[in-house]
Amino acid sequence: MLLSTQSLYIGMEVLIAVASVIGNVMVVWAVKINKSLRDTTFCFIVSLALADIAVGALVIPLAITISIGLQTHFYSCLLVACTVLVLTQSSILALLAIAIDRYLRVKIPTRYKRVVTPRRAGLAVVLCWTVAFVVGLTPMLGWNNLRRLQQNGSVGADRVITCQFENVISMDYMVYFNFFGWVLPPLLLMLLIYVEIFYMIHKQLNSKKFSAGHADPNKYYDKELNLAKSLALVLFLFAVSWLPLHIINCITLFWPDCQKPMVLLYIAILLTHGNSAVNPIVYAFRIRKFRTAFQKIWQQYFCCMDAPALEIQPSDRKEMPLESHHEPPPPPPPPQAPQKEMPKCDPPQPQPQPQPQPQ
Repeated sequence: MLLSTQSLYIGMEVLIAVASVIGNVMVVWAVKINKSLRDTTFCFIVSLALADIAVGALVIPLAITISIGLQTHFYSCLLVACTVLVLTQSSILALLAIAIDRYLRVKIPTRYKRVVTPRRAGLAVVLCWTVAFVVGLTPMLGWNNLRRLQQNGSVGADRVITCQFENVISMDYMVYFNFFGWVLPPLLLMLLIYVEIFYMIHKQLNSKKFSAGHADPNKYYDKELNLAKSLALVLFLFAVSWLPLHIINCITLFWPDCQKPMVLLYIAILLTHGNSAVNPIVYAFRIRKFRTAFQKIWQQYFCCMDAPALEIQPSDRKEMPLESHHEPPPPPPPPQAPQKEMPKCDPPQPQPQPQPQPQ
């Protein structure tokens, strides 16, 4: 029974890995070929997609290796576990950056592009990955189970152990530092941010100052509302995928005698890895720009069909239409003085010659 469960788990992991790599490569590819996707929000989405690609190409194969129970050096197994933590933390921080970006776009629409520049967005991405590495690699600096294993005689002088996540990662670190410090607070903060975003958008859409002649602001906030719903769905799926495993970690720490069924643990792990594969599906069904780019990639590169080039849509070239209400319009051209019609000069008529009088 255990062998069949493990075989099913490995098969599911392989399918998730393939779907995650292909789907998120499509996301990066779509941003590359569609100029209308190259703004700050989609810059953070690309960062999230890169983390998900790494999950499919690196983390899942390592997780399969861990599930087999290979005998490895303690620090080799610890590095594998820390890699999972780094990528998880980068995904959380990318989602937080996306939420803050959407909040600023709705809160200060007329000054958004002056505040959120491409350079600042790039620095935010670098900061997210730097924090992710610091948080994820903290067990490599000493907050791990090596001392405990040495005290109870589970590891010898060669430090070779059965490579499993709970053997090398301290549950104190996972619960108090990782979950309570760097997972739960960002999730709660993102929840509050999206609630505020929806409140501001609905307030603007219901505002009486938008009369029938002001359709552009309503279109802007309608578009922001649809995109916010899609990104909030991504956040919801992330929370649903990762919270079960963290709850199991809390049970392991606070109730160590409680037996955890292996099937339940496998399901929790599959949920965390499956989250990396569902984001491209959400983008395809919820964001029209991604759906159009995916169709172009499929037709042109997989079906060998000629697909029309993607162009920036007119709505993407314009800024927030409310800017025209805050900035003075350009002065009209000075009126030109009417040109006076020149009088027509008729050619001189020949004067009649006097006839000589007869003598």
